[in-house]
Amino acid sequence: MTQIMAPWLLPEGYGRPALAALLRESSVLTEAGRFAARRSTTRVVRRRTPFSERSAARAAEPVLLIPGFLAGDWTLAAMSAELRERGFRTYRSRITANVNCTMQSTLTLEQRLEELAERRGTRVQIVGHSLGGMIARGLAARRPDLVAGIVTMGSPMRAPAAHHGVLTRGVRMLNRLADVGLPGVMGSDCVSGECAHLSFVESQEPLRHDVAMTNVYSRRDGIVDWRACIDPDGRPVEVRASHVGLVCDPRVIDIVSTSLLEHSDIVASAGGVLRVVETA
Repeated sequence: MTQIMAPWLLPEGYGRPALAALLRESSVLTEAGRFAARRSTTRVVRRRTPFSERSAARAAEPVLLIPGFLAGDWTLAAMSAELRERGFRTYRSRITANVNCTMQSTLTLEQRLEELAERRGTRVQIVGHSLGGMIARGLAARRPDLVAGIVTMGSPMRAPAAHHGVLTRGVRMLNRLADVGLPGVMGSDCVSGECAHLSFVESQEPLRHDVAMTNVYSRRDGIVDWRACIDPDGRPVEVRASHVGLVCDPRVIDIVSTSLLEHSDIVASAGGVLRVVETA
């Protein structure tokens, strides 16, 4: 396959998952089944709990969820529902399909962050899956005044091109659509030009001391190289799940929930503030 992504998006030490790795993604059926079983048990317990005792303590910060490449908010609906039941205020990214230029998506989501921060009077935490986590990483570096912490799930931040060939074909298709004038899709500059370079450089910048980060990754990931999902500024947490299953496996949701709560403590201990910081 012809190289369509800039070589510096695949630094030395990282690679693309082999064709056979894609077979591991079939475990998403097990992970979805595990989630369905958890929800069933939760509903039974909830029905048996007095109404006055059902509400969970409200978490401090709002949580913005960002979907992965080619995906939309619906892919994170299950996780959002679980987090809400645990007291988190979750918000959609308003992305129907994550196919736009990464820098353009970052700018749009930055406005979304400003809106949420102003409404709630506090900084926001972000949970991002795959490409969504990469965007979250860039936003955290760009606007630490708005972001208190991020949780990435299967996000190859260290090597954005370290993904299976099936995704490369998707990128190629979007580039061709952009070439014929279709708006709202990533063009060649987004994966091999100045736009791609700016996005990549931003995602490598160190985070401010009061911005916490957790990197959830799986060695069973059949879509991206799990090694690229571990950021030196983050706390790595290994799980056993498929790439797609990261969004619905209840064990991952437990880790995301715990991490969001721990981030608040980390920010406080670092001398940071949860409230929105006014910038000049």
